[in-house]
Amino acid sequence: MKSMLTRLLACAVLLFIGGWTHAADGNEILKRVDRNLEPESYEMFRKLINIEPDGTKKEFVLYSVKKGRDKIVALFLAPPSDKGRATLRLGDNMWLYIPNVGKPVRITSLQSVIGGVFNNADILRIDYTAEYNAEGVTEEKDAHVLALKARTGEVAYDRLKMWVDRKLILPVKIEAYAASGMLIKTLHFKDIQDFGGGIRRPATVETDSPLYKGYKSVMLYSQLKKRELPDEVFTLNYLPRVEDLRK
Repeated sequence: MKSMLTRLLACAVLLFIGGWTHAADGNEILKRVDRNLEPESYEMFRKLINIEPDGTKKEFVLYSVKKGRDKIVALFLAPPSDKGRATLRLGDNMWLYIPNVGKPVRITSLQSVIGGVFNNADILRIDYTAEYNAEGVTEEKDAHVLALKARTGEVAYDRLKMWVDRKLILPVKIEAYAASGMLIKTLHFKDIQDFGGGIRRPATVETDSPLYKGYKSVMLYSQLKKRELPDEVFTLNYLPRVEDLRK
């Protein structure tokens, strides 16, 4: 009896260690995904396009800068009605600055400053490792499939299922789920391009959602490059001056 209990205990320990190693492997893959998608500190331009079921499109152009794992600012360059607006994200906290309105206002991750299927968490995305922990990894022919759980209740999506290209260590598809298990949206990463400086990543991200049938949003990346930035840039007081970074 004693020897059987010993064997069962040993098996339980091995299963625990095996599960922990698998999760640790997933977190290591996720770290590589973050750095392959973009440098830790950078600047870039994006065009965001909202497409309605009848084909109507609305386009936005944003200039963005990011520093570290969880600080990002985005400035609206177009359309004219939105030019000069700026958003700031520090970890789970987000603000929107509107010229001539006064002090920045708080916004949430599930809201959207542009409408469409992308929410503020998608537009002001920080490192995946800052928001999610890998609970496990499964293997498919050409991809690692990561099961990710939000680190806190403040994160936009409770769970992600991420397909990662095995060779490039870049995401191919991400399914985003609510705590209830409902699928909120799917992100598709396409059009691998060389941005220079060792940055080779998808230049297009498309998203659709069962909650917005017939609607689609597209994010196009350009001029993504490393840039060192002072901490001052990522403050509420600097939002009216983000345009100065482009001079």
